[in-house]
Amino acid sequence: MYAHNYRILCDICAEKSVIRHVSKHRNPDGSVDVAGNLKIWNDAIARFDQILLWEGGAPNFRPEETLQIQPSIVFVPAQGVSEKRGTVIVAHGGGFTTRTGCEGIHVAKYFSDAGFNTAILTYRLQPYSRYDAMDDMQRAIRLLRARKDELGITDKVVAMGFSAGGMLASNCATHFDPGDPGAADPVEQQSCRPDGAVLGYGAFAFCGLPGGMFTDPFADKTQNPFVANKKELIFFAPEVNIRPDSPPFFIWQTNSDDPRHSFTLGQALTAMGIPFEMHLFPGGIHGLALADGNNDLSMSVPHVAQWAPLCTTWLLGLGL
Repeated sequence: MYAHNYRILCDICAEKSVIRHVSKHRNPDGSVDVAGNLKIWNDAIARFDQILLWEGGAPNFRPEETLQIQPSIVFVPAQGVSEKRGTVIVAHGGGFTTRTGCEGIHVAKYFSDAGFNTAILTYRLQPYSRYDAMDDMQRAIRLLRARKDELGITDKVVAMGFSAGGMLASNCATHFDPGDPGAADPVEQQSCRPDGAVLGYGAFAFCGLPGGMFTDPFADKTQNPFVANKKELIFFAPEVNIRPDSPPFFIWQTNSDDPRHSFTLGQALTAMGIPFEMHLFPGGIHGLALADGNNDLSMSVPHVAQWAPLCTTWLLGLGL
């Protein structure tokens, strides 16, 4: 089932139709071209056979947000394997405002070729909240488990994300529940705890890092562009929400993104006894995806590109 999604995935990657060079990200007036960006993603996703996260539509979905499509996953079966495997949910970045196509579609192809089922996540962006985005990834985890027999997969699910998507994956690895066995919706009966979290260059450690000069650490106001207030800052900071039952983490970034984010999270994981693997690369910059040239920067950095085969080995070690 959904085998044709892999063929479509190959076509889109060959066309490079979801890659938009950084020089084209802004309108003539300097504002971010959100509409143009979302159209590229929407056109690509429309070519696949999608699975809506909520068959009747997401809670509180706003039809007036015409460029925001219903949250969904595109399921792509693992290639070259005969046994049942788990699934990697791939969440793109884009600052919770836009969608970086190479971080969703090109990454999904890599891990499908590596022998893992993948699920390309379309999650809600601003003006929806980060709580809505997290609900979407949690729902995707539950849905894959609820439909595992239909999809021919195991119930193992790893949350993988890049930039904002990495922040989202970290949130799902620190806030989760076992499901509601009494729920009328069989999807909601499933656990939303991922079996692992892969964080690609996410700026997540905003509680564990100093706020800088002239910042009042006791004020409710925050200069963080990704949260509305201090309550959200704390909730969405994985380093202060690690649980004893959080899953293993795979963390990678380039040093240009400030490696203290990874150090801080690694310290918190160590304190709670959560296994993790971490790779910090001295070269390269934010947004490299696979670092193979197929990104909005047109940058190929072979040393950084090692993260993907390293992650493949790590996923196999999880029993995915």
